[in-house]
Amino acid sequence: MIWKIKTRSLDLSRHAQVMGTLNVTPDSFSDGGEFEGVEKALIHAREMISQGAAIIDIGGESTRPGATPVGADEEMNRTVPVIHALRSEWDGYISIDTTKASVASAALAAGADIVNDISGLTADPEMQTVCATSDCGIVAMHMQGNPENMQDNPVYENVTEEIQAFFQERLATLNALGISPDSICFDPGIGFGKSLAHNLELLRNIARLAPAGSPLLLGVSRKSFLAKTTAASDPSDRDAPTTALTALTRTKGIMLHRVHAVKGNLAALRITETLLNQK
Repeated sequence: MIWKIKTRSLDLSRHAQVMGTLNVTPDSFSDGGEFEGVEKALIHAREMISQGAAIIDIGGESTRPGATPVGADEEMNRTVPVIHALRSEWDGYISIDTTKASVASAALAAGADIVNDISGLTADPEMQTVCATSDCGIVAMHMQGNPENMQDNPVYENVTEEIQAFFQERLATLNALGISPDSICFDPGIGFGKSLAHNLELLRNIARLAPAGSPLLLGVSRKSFLAKTTAASDPSDRDAPTTALTALTRTKGIMLHRVHAVKGNLAALRITETLLNQK
């Protein structure tokens, strides 16, 4: 499995990779305010890179349930200087976590390689064009509703089938616009417009969600549904169950994992792969 990202390709055929989360926001659910400003953000990015992160995902707008949106200018002010600074010292993959085409365009110009859009490139009508013309890697996530209302009362007839259908529609639509299917990664959006039952069903069916041949990015790190099953009320206490799910879903073929704690999750992936590859 190869994920095409601009002029490069990320090989996912044998070893799973980690996307390190870098929130440069004052109000993210787990680490809001910890990494605001270029210097603090760079220190944390360097730490995650030293621990083995293949991708650094930079976000300037909180998408936690109930979060208030911010304007494009504010989002750019938070993220673009960090991307520019990180690109000047690192040649790895940089992702911009945004739903806004103007933010994505500025981030790509500053050196980002990937657009990670929680709306699956549906929130901003210009986003598809930005991605098509830049040849960037794309993460198309599924979300029911928006961060302000997504957890009010999420309802599905069959959550697995509906997400499968959404991914197939996105693949066909984006391909018709000239975006290579090899550039698209999918994310089921655990916790984004899903109840605990929906999240658990998706995790049980994780191996069959993405279209054939497409990588799937899993983001469960520190999410609130973990507190409902483990009594880990503080987000920082949810790293252990996150790591458990990282290892479990690797056995089901999930090769990309978006996490806060890079070191432990990457170690879990490598020991799991060692066991899977034993004759």
